[in-house]
Parts: sequence; structure tokens; C-alpha cells
Amino acid sequence: MYYIILCSDFTKRIIRPQKYAEAAASYNMIILMNEPGHSAAVSGVGVLNMDNPNQPAVVDPVPATEKQTNAPKKPKKKRTAAYYAGRFFLKLVITAAVLWILLTFVAGVFICHTNSAYPSIKDGDFCLTWRLAKPEQGTMIAYRHDGELRFGRVIAFGGDKVSIFTDFITVNDYGISDETVYPTSPEGSAVNYPYIVPDNCVFVLNDYRSDLSDSRTFGGIPSGELRGAVVFTMRMRGI
Repeated sequence: MYYIILCSDFTKRIIRPQKYAEAAASYNMIILMNEPGHSAAVSGVGVLNMDNPNQPAVVDPVPATEKQTNAPKKPKKKRTAAYYAGRFFLKLVITAAVLWILLTFVAGVFICHTNSAYPSIKDGDFCLTWRLAKPEQGTMIAYRHDGELRFGRVIAFGGDKVSIFTDFITVNDYGISDETVYPTSPEGSAVNYPYIVPDNCVFVLNDYRSDLSDSRTFGGIPSGELRGAVVFTMRMRGI
């Protein structure tokens, strides 16, 4: 018959059978009976063979948790300057790729270098555009035409009929709400009215209507030249 002795401080001691009672009392042990033929191999547990009282108890000298704690650690490889340089270069490439995607397909950051959109946007203003926004009538947009960045207000879309009269504009024979402070005139236009906006194009007018560098000269602006709706502007000069 076997007995298992459990205690809190029993990891490095050998308890002989004849002393198990005193040991149990002095170490606050719990003595559990185990049936013959059952394994009693437990880390930190002493096993006494009462059939052979002269045989010392078998004790696991180190608990499993202590074994794991004292296990030798593998030496860490020293990281060289080339390793850190490679990581920095990789982060730089990833950051540049993310910025390129954002500024190409999602948003745009521009500085206005013209007064064609005055007074809404002034020369030198910082402009943030949102490329995913679908422009509506009256939306201020940025677009690039003939290699030059321009700003203008959307008046009509592909298939619409635009007519410009003195001081008012009609789209599909309906007058539109135009809050621009400068008067609109067809004088000097390079297109004939009524003008049918080509498909996949928008008709754009400058807020500063005396500047004819808009759809009155260029006609419809292809959607591929649009750089997004202006969602934020900040004055950069004269602050």
C-alpha cells in the first residue's frame, strides 16, 4: 500500500517512513491514501512505501513550475545596424505607399495659385479635397486641365443643356440658384449656347466670373480631370 504526502515546502527533502508522522505534523502535510496499482507520480509529492518501511520516500526535488523558470534561455541574436536600417527602410516604403494611395484615390492636398475661385478660395489658400465625393450642382471642385490646377463650381453634368444669359444661368431650361457675387455673362465665351454637356463631363464656372478660364472656354471638363470636391480651405497668406 502507498501513501502520498503533500506539503508546501517538500521539494528538497527526503522523508523516511518511520518519520512521516512527525514530518506531517511539522510541515503541515496532508496524507492521502492511494490504491495499489495506481500511479502517484506527482511533481512535488513524496511517495511512501509502507510495505517496505526502510525504503526512503521518493520526492521530485524541483516542481515543474520551478523547472520551467530555471530552464536555460536561448541566447538572443544581436541585431546589427543593417537590421535596423532594413526595418527603417521597410517602414519608409510602406508609409510612402499608403500616402500615395490616399493622395491618389482618396484625398488631395493642393495650394491654390489663382484667384479664379475668388472669394471662396483665394490665391495661396491651402485646399483639401475628397476624391470619393460625388459632386453635385454648386460643389466647388479642383480639376487639372491643360496641365494646370484649377478650381471652379459645378453647374451641370453630362447630357444637361446649359444656357448663359446676362446675370442668370439655366440648366435644362430651369434657372439655377447662383450665389456668386460677380455677374455672369455669355460675352467672350468660346462655346455656343445652349450648350449640351458631353457625357462623363461637368460644366464648371469660376466664382470670379470675369475670369473666362472655365467651361465657357474649355467646354465640358472630363471626369478624369477632376481632383475631388473641396472640403476644407485654410488661408496661408496674410495671416
